[in-house]
Amino acid sequence: MKRETKGAFTILGAAFLAFVAAAGPLAGWDAAAARDRAGAEAFAAAHATKTAAPPFSFVYDGRASSGLLGRWTVSAEERADGSKLVRTVVYADPSTGLRVTAVYTLYRDFPAVEWVIRLKNAGRADTPVIEKVRACAVSLPAFAASAAAPVTLYRARGSAAERSDFGPVNEPLAAGAEIRFGPTAGRSSDTNALPFFNIGTSGHGVVAAVGWSGRWEAAVGRREADPRALDLAAGMAETHFRLRPGEEVRTPSMALLFWKDSDRMAGHNLFRRFVLAHHMPRRDGRPVPLPIAHGVGFGGPLPCNEYVCATESYAIGMIERLHQFGIEPDVCWIDAGWYENPTPYWWSGVGTWTVNAKNFPRGLKPVTAAAAKYGQGFVVWFEPERVYEKTWLDREHKDWLTALPGNPNRLLDLGNPQALAWLVEHVSSFLRDEGVTIYRQDFNFDPRPYWQAMDAPDRIGIAEMKHIDGLYKFWDALLERRPGLLIDNCASGGRRIDLETTSRSIPLWRTDYNYWEPNGYQCHTYGLQFFLPASGTGNGDPRKYWFRSAAIGGAVVMGWELTAGFNLRAAVEDVAEFRALRDYAYGDYYPLTGYATGDDAWAAFQWDRPEEGDGIVAGFRRPQAPQPAIEVKLGGLEPGADYEVSYEDYGVVVTRSGRELAEGLTLKIAEAPGSLLIRYRRLR
Repeated sequence: MKRETKGAFTILGAAFLAFVAAAGPLAGWDAAAARDRAGAEAFAAAHATKTAAPPFSFVYDGRASSGLLGRWTVSAEERADGSKLVRTVVYADPSTGLRVTAVYTLYRDFPAVEWVIRLKNAGRADTPVIEKVRACAVSLPAFAASAAAPVTLYRARGSAAERSDFGPVNEPLAAGAEIRFGPTAGRSSDTNALPFFNIGTSGHGVVAAVGWSGRWEAAVGRREADPRALDLAAGMAETHFRLRPGEEVRTPSMALLFWKDSDRMAGHNLFRRFVLAHHMPRRDGRPVPLPIAHGVGFGGPLPCNEYVCATESYAIGMIERLHQFGIEPDVCWIDAGWYENPTPYWWSGVGTWTVNAKNFPRGLKPVTAAAAKYGQGFVVWFEPERVYEKTWLDREHKDWLTALPGNPNRLLDLGNPQALAWLVEHVSSFLRDEGVTIYRQDFNFDPRPYWQAMDAPDRIGIAEMKHIDGLYKFWDALLERRPGLLIDNCASGGRRIDLETTSRSIPLWRTDYNYWEPNGYQCHTYGLQFFLPASGTGNGDPRKYWFRSAAIGGAVVMGWELTAGFNLRAAVEDVAEFRALRDYAYGDYYPLTGYATGDDAWAAFQWDRPEEGDGIVAGFRRPQAPQPAIEVKLGGLEPGADYEVSYEDYGVVVTRSGRELAEGLTLKIAEAPGSLLIRYRRLR
């Protein structure tokens, strides 16, 4: 349905309530979503209608938008789209021609509301200055029961290639306090902050997500004058710009998901389900399976680095060797270095996206065809936004690039329509012609100084907005042109994870932290799984402790050396175990131990699938952990049901009630380091 609205909230609000009530619950609807829907409905009524106060703000020609939009011309329309209601509200300034378009997405199957804002100059002259744009600027009334009620911000660090990557950060929010956070650099999950966070108080809370692959900032506060209310703001870090006639830009997208429960993990798991249902790449109506991958050209003696020394014969030989020994990955992998390089170092060729004819005289097609013969896909690495000096793009299209004095790296401007069109055509044709099934995009430097260099004093934020919008258009074009393509999102590991990239990609290599180090990988799983149900990391050792530290709860990229002394039996078992367990990663997540980065600690995790009535527990005793046993309490189980509990490593099966498992389950591991895998299923 699509219609012009007449103005009153009661019309739009009634339409939404009728929409969410229509046809009963959807497939996949659960009791938690139904119970918590009131929070989303109240928010939509208060902020996402033609006459309501919008959930965003900006300053226009020195005046706050809150005092302007009500005097502008306002129109609205809405349409149903499956389980979603998409509502568009347009504010038009008759004097300057500025049009502000807010697109809201309201969900019937989850208590969630999303929105994104676009600003367009429909006038004939430059607009006055637009500044302090906040994609989210809301106050949730009576969020806390009282001024003394505890409120906690649950968030996570970003990635800095450290053991503490994605580590949880839990901060009490007192009355009169405010917490500000965000990345300091120009990538969305770089170092300081992940753009997903949960704010909880007694019995309920809200999960917020920022969709922006550049620099953002957020603020969460409780004003002294009204400490029961929760103030939430988020947006780009710096905006101060005029729009030229006909010019349009977009802001970060926002999502809020409301939850009710005494356990804040209910909010995290409801959000994970929301991401799986509406924001993860899907195939055949389901989230894409997490792949197991293997490199087919890494390493070699100096000056070899990354895949610079990979050749057609070596890569095909590696594919055949894996098959010979019964190691069958889902996909094979060629990373940086396959293209023409003027020096032996992989980064020197970034910007010349043609295959190294010396190493691959027939291109990559013979290699990808060798993998396809065994039913395997193929990953190929690109870093299109970075252009190294003297490469093809630097020689032929300097007008598409931004350079900084003394820096050999240039930024390809994805806000340039000609550059974007070339990139779409070149990469999509490459993927088609070379038989690539997973497009891997890396981003190994900070774009913020380049965007700053591009912006005039009255255009601050424009370069970033147009580049990020171009990135999304590029990925959307690849996905449209290459049906079934999976995009692997990498940025020096996991430094560009946010709601928008999550909707289009999966980070198959979530951190550049010390390759293959298992204890750090456990730490990364611990924090990232609160919000993101799909990611991957690497493994170079098939022993159970090492492999499980990388593979349980995500995808895995193997870099095994099949030489004398290699534990082939363990490797074949690993691949089989991964395939048997990977679907559990999309279940509800429960960390069973406290977060600890030390080598003297235990780490244990649970993934529960209540619809299937089963789950897994993975325990890790780190090398210096003195105690051989710990007790954990499982989550999500039916107290009155019986469960068959299988200790996979020992061949022991016992029966326990859900109540007993919630009260305590002992994990015992005799050796350190060592791991333990438990599978359980509900008995009918």
